[in-house]
Amino acid sequence: MTRTVGRILAESLVAHDVDLIYCVPGESYLGLTDALTEFPRIRLIVCRHEGGAGFMAAADGRMRDGRAGVALVSRGPGVTNAMISLHTAYHDATPMVILIGHVERKDVGRLALQEQNYSRLLSDVTKGVFEVIQPIQASEVIARAFHLAESGTPGPVAVILPEDIFDEPAEGAVVAPRTRPKPGPRAEDLDRLAEMLAAAERPLVLVGGALAACGDAALADLNRLAEAWSLPISPTHRRPHLFDAHHPNYGGYMGIRVPKVLLDEMKKADLMICLGERLSDSISQSYTFPAAPDPQLPLVQVWPDANEIGRVWRVDLPIAADPHAVIRGLLARNAPEASEARRGWVKGLNTIHRSLLAPEWDRMEDGVNFGAVCAAMARHIPDDAAVTSDAGNFSSFLHRYFPFRQTHMFLSSNVGAMGAAVPMAVAAALRRTDKRAVAFVGDGGILMTGNEIATAVREGVAPVVILSDNSGYGTIGMHHEGRYPGRPYDQATRLVNPDFVAWAKSFGCAAFRIEAEAEIDQVLADAFAVTDRPVLVHVKSSAVQASAWRKRTMPLPT
Repeated sequence: MTRTVGRILAESLVAHDVDLIYCVPGESYLGLTDALTEFPRIRLIVCRHEGGAGFMAAADGRMRDGRAGVALVSRGPGVTNAMISLHTAYHDATPMVILIGHVERKDVGRLALQEQNYSRLLSDVTKGVFEVIQPIQASEVIARAFHLAESGTPGPVAVILPEDIFDEPAEGAVVAPRTRPKPGPRAEDLDRLAEMLAAAERPLVLVGGALAACGDAALADLNRLAEAWSLPISPTHRRPHLFDAHHPNYGGYMGIRVPKVLLDEMKKADLMICLGERLSDSISQSYTFPAAPDPQLPLVQVWPDANEIGRVWRVDLPIAADPHAVIRGLLARNAPEASEARRGWVKGLNTIHRSLLAPEWDRMEDGVNFGAVCAAMARHIPDDAAVTSDAGNFSSFLHRYFPFRQTHMFLSSNVGAMGAAVPMAVAAALRRTDKRAVAFVGDGGILMTGNEIATAVREGVAPVVILSDNSGYGTIGMHHEGRYPGRPYDQATRLVNPDFVAWAKSFGCAAFRIEAEAEIDQVLADAFAVTDRPVLVHVKSSAVQASAWRKRTMPLPT
């Protein structure tokens, strides 16, 4: 095959260890897909919508220990469909490279079919937008894109590829991947951190996304740190698997809608350490804990990118470093014997956490309480499964009643985008072929991207999809009730749904239905016994459960 730009792009992707690319076919990049046929190492996953392809690439970027997931989309409608995944990856600090076909170079600026200015369009949802104008730049641009996506604060990077460039002769060698610098903590920072920990009676350690990218060894060292220094560990929003919920040092999940009894206890902390967490409104309880911009307690933040530390909050000890290196540095120091007050603090938080796992749901007359399903899932989901979740009220029950382990993989959209769960579960099933992938999704989200079940069938993978169907946009109904109590809102949130069991079977899936709490365990056992095709479990959920439960356990939103 003649060495063309399309071929050198394919060679460059191989050099960057790309083995899965998620796409919706488009004529604007036919020269690249043709070249990829010569490289069987790269598997092209053909999806049903660019939003699904993008979510799969974002999930892949979360599963590859700091390496970028890759999506390939066409110009105009293709990339705008995929923007939801770029928004997710940008806010979630997920490495991702999106390759975008473009109009021919001679037509740029003429308002050609589907033409857009991608530097302007994507400026707020990517770290950078690079365009290949000259053939000799092709491999260099790919190397630059992956380096930027995976370095510092990771995120999505776009590469624009004009349609007419792929078949041009290519010059030059493939540019090899660049070594990513991993900043180490200064000795004086570790000394100061050790002093602050030794002096604190009630420290609280939040662990987040940058630690998730450090791999299993970092999580094992985190366990050693918690035990050696007697620290309560709280995984943050959309990172529930970073610390085992069964561990005696588990301090509770710090995400959306933390139960009031737990949050009130957490607020007694006299030191907060954000380990691999850049913080957000979801984690800080709408910028109240820690308060922005001036926290009400000493704050330590460990994040690999100095530009992110202190961007919103005043930080008492900023450490721009790889969080695993900070953990190792503390483990190398002698931990003082924990005081009785420290041990009591850790035990108290853990006791509250365990009490919140206990059954506390009402039997509902209009359907199944989804909390009962999430509690039962602990008896059926394997300890090494990938669990994905869409946005919606149902997900609060998952975080409340399902005890995550560090051996789980959790994938979701940090920005609360609907439609992430099903495509992310498909990506997890493709990436981790020997492990189960389980998606939790509502009836609103599943009709946004549930068509990617067809992709699972095409690729021969078998995710399990748990569908909570309450015939409405429940989260919006909850917010309406909180802000305008007693005012009707059904017209704005009610949904008319298909027969989801028949819908799933039309794809070739196995499908089950739960209509009563007594059916939960048997149906879940039957569902997980299916391994040769995707599975849908349709739960006819109560439409009033979330409202009733939240009124009892936490204040309504303001």
